[in-house]
Amino acid sequence: MLQVETIPRLRQPVLVLAIVGWVDAGEAGASAAALLSSQLDGGRVFARYPLDEIVDLQQTRPTVRLVDGQTREISWPTIEFVAGRADRDVVCCVGPEPSLRWPSVAGEVVALAKELGVTKAVGLGGMPAVVSHRRPVPILATATDASSAKEAGAIRTDYHGATGLQTVVQCALGDAGIPSLGLWAQVPHYVSATPSPPAMRALLTRLGELTGVAVDVGVLDEQAEEYAARVEEGLADRPDVAELVNAIEEQAGEVSGDDLADEIERFLRDQ
Repeated sequence: MLQVETIPRLRQPVLVLAIVGWVDAGEAGASAAALLSSQLDGGRVFARYPLDEIVDLQQTRPTVRLVDGQTREISWPTIEFVAGRADRDVVCCVGPEPSLRWPSVAGEVVALAKELGVTKAVGLGGMPAVVSHRRPVPILATATDASSAKEAGAIRTDYHGATGLQTVVQCALGDAGIPSLGLWAQVPHYVSATPSPPAMRALLTRLGELTGVAVDVGVLDEQAEEYAARVEEGLADRPDVAELVNAIEEQAGEVSGDDLADEIERFLRDQ
């Protein structure tokens, strides 16, 4: 069950979600939320949802670290809630996706959000897509209501198929009267397993535009340049992939949002 140390005093906070485990191409959502959490003024963990009894520990393993260079300490999978300020009050909900009891977990997150006075929720994630790493990272938006979708410029809202806990929570928040968005960085599918600083930067930039949350994305500039250089080096050794990238670039102006969404859906079904 959700363990709350104390309820922070917040003013109309925005809830930022990064509950990963199903798909997060380029580790975009988890890494973006972690950077946001690290930059929060007065940020602190105020609640936890231990997952050791409702997660497959062979899939989501605990981690170990040395304390003082001698004692081993085990950290069990946990969803953490961090509160702080980034030009406005923010609550970050970050952690792995449990294997069981999704309705209960979603219900407790919604109850906490209502108690905190959350006025908007935004989920962050990455999706593999037919895009080029040489171009700005597109953001695919989903929403729980028409006005939020219009504001975010959602590409598509009629996806039917498998989904993850983050979307379950997003829908539950919407049902509870809290407008909720999902922002998905479209990460080149040929490097979707590689951490993507450009995708992180695009997500956090869009988050700021839609919510007023302020994050210093400049700290990612050097990492993004190194990322692009590494990808180009890799393409030099893989002419087949390089040819694919060139084809994507040539067709970029001809590929519609619906075509991209169709490609994403096909990928997800294959998973």
